Amino acid sequence: MPTALEASPGERLRTLRDLLGLTGADLNRLTKISQSWISQVETGAREPAEDRLRVIAEATDTPMSFFYARPSSVPLDSLRFRKMATASRTVTRRISAFYGEGFRVTEEITGRAHYPAPPLPFASESEIGDDDIEELAAQTRVALRLAADKPIPHLTRALERAGIAVAPIVLPDPTGDSVSPTNKHFGVSYWAGIGETALIAYFPGPQGDRDRFTLAHELGHLVLHTFRPHAVDPEGEANRFAGAFLVPYERAREEMTDRLTLEGFARRKQAWGVSIQALILRGAAVGNIDESRKRSLYVQLTQRGWRKEEPVSVGQEDPLLLWSLLQRQYGDRPYLPASDELAIQPTVLRSIAPQPVSKRPAAEASMPRTDGKVLTFTHRATQSSATLRRAAQ
Repeated sequence: MPTALEASPGERLRTLRDLLGLTGADLNRLTKISQSWISQVETGAREPAEDRLRVIAEATDTPMSFFYARPSSVPLDSLRFRKMATASRTVTRRISAFYGEGFRVTEEITGRAHYPAPPLPFASESEIGDDDIEELAAQTRVALRLAADKPIPHLTRALERAGIAVAPIVLPDPTGDSVSPTNKHFGVSYWAGIGETALIAYFPGPQGDRDRFTLAHELGHLVLHTFRPHAVDPEGEANRFAGAFLVPYERAREEMTDRLTLEGFARRKQAWGVSIQALILRGAAVGNIDESRKRSLYVQLTQRGWRKEEPVSVGQEDPLLLWSLLQRQYGDRPYLPASDELAIQPTVLRSIAPQPVSKRPAAEASMPRTDGKVLTFTHRATQSSATLRRAAQ
């Protein structure tokens, strides 16, 4: 029997099905291999025949090396998810498999490149308070070489420069023709600790501010929960960290006051790249906005339809680190040559290490995005610049 660090082709077959969203019946239709054989191999009741594994590999465009690859070193029960309570367990399992493969590949290619591990601060006390989270958020800005009191122009690039890999996750449907919905999942992350690999994965959404908050939230998990895995309220702590990291305390005290109208918050969103709703919560967190005023602002958001679609468009950030390392190691068209050596299904590799926007077809590069250094927050047509200027005066 294989040890925990060795590959089990049966377990890898189950991982492949999870990755691609295939049921046993789906795989049977693709390969004509019986569901009973698939089930017996996956449970270890039967030894896998290599010729059948090869049929599965060809049918799913997966390299044979995948079935013999050492599993990821991530303990999946340690993953931190940013997701809704109603998120599907099946989709969560699939995401766990996707993340595990992404982490395995990230360890491999960053290790080959001798890319530095992240120098993050971390919480070690079993109980921490709001002040501790504010301080750790400030220390994290220092660790990431960010200004102590200014907006973060490109959060993704700041993370990658510090050694934290960032990977978007796009789950293909079983036919590979479209993308499965993941609108109840936002992000997932893991860091083994000092000197080890860290990976934040997220599900790209239509708003850049949501993605930025997800990245900051997952960064909070790395800092707050790597050495405190049994925190009572990890999601609440990560949300508090995200707000404190994106809008530092003193600036929040100065700017997120109870005198701001929603238009004023929209102007602050333009400056900080943080949603109006998150800025209201940040004002409350630093003591500027009481419960009554917060409720009033949220009622106004609902009345204007801004709870679902806020004004001010924040450009979407594109990861670069994993693509750059792949390109360096495998050339300008890295996916096929890398997939066999890294023992990964090419669709998964394309998701976690996408081409930069500048190299994609025009239809894929049409959304407003950042260029790598300076993030420009632009207005949606639903709110005129003149209105927002008047509100800021």
